[in-house]
Amino acid sequence: MTALPKTTALDLDLQAGWLSIWFNQPEIRNPLTGERVKALLSVCEAIRDNREIRGVTMRGRGGIFCAGGDLKTFKSAFQGELSRDDILTMSLEVGELFDTINALPQLTVMAIEGAAMAGGFGLTCAGDVVVADAAAKFALTETTIGLTPAQISPFVLQRLGSREGRRLMLLAETLTAPQAKDVGLVDRIVTGAVEMEAEIANIQRQLKRCAPGAVADTKALILAIPQLSREDQMRRAAENFADRLVSDEAREGVAGYFEKRKPHWAEE
Repeated sequence: MTALPKTTALDLDLQAGWLSIWFNQPEIRNPLTGERVKALLSVCEAIRDNREIRGVTMRGRGGIFCAGGDLKTFKSAFQGELSRDDILTMSLEVGELFDTINALPQLTVMAIEGAAMAGGFGLTCAGDVVVADAAAKFALTETTIGLTPAQISPFVLQRLGSREGRRLMLLAETLTAPQAKDVGLVDRIVTGAVEMEAEIANIQRQLKRCAPGAVADTKALILAIPQLSREDQMRRAAENFADRLVSDEAREGVAGYFEKRKPHWAEE
């Protein structure tokens, strides 16, 4: 049983091996406040090694996903309340959050309603599957207020590639949901909360067929491979496959195949 951290910065709902993380300040567009960043890091740390939690959905209350950084904090910097070292520390913590979400061993679903702006766009890019409402909007708005999409830039480029990523980061263009799907940001488009819930349930059903350890090891391989030489890629892949082939999950999965039954992780 996973003990989730107590926090008022997020609403947490753990049911049947699936954790829903809700950003819960729609009145200010669900920003990534310092408190919310710390809470997200604590939640990820708590669930990282628990394979009973198969997947995570991130979603915003009030029909809006996330408007990005906390502008009140930025204003404090202008007024001299934050030193440059304070800003560096804050930015590094945000970078750690995006790294942590990107590498989370569980499947991550970003459920986008309303808007995903700036850091909210970055969170979208760090997810495994992105489901967007047909009315959702996306933009990297940092340059329009004299800032840069600093810590999220690697994840934007990872998700969209250099051509689209550069254009969107430099021009701050707003994308509709269909446009976001065309450039590869969004995987699936739904209309309304009912369809959103149904699509998330469909993803959960698909994931249930997959062994949780195999999902975690596949994600680790996906993240490692681009950084390696071809020789090291082959070695890393061989080690990954060898560890999997002698794992309890592989024994169970192969046995289930020959015995014409579902493996234990896929049982109702």
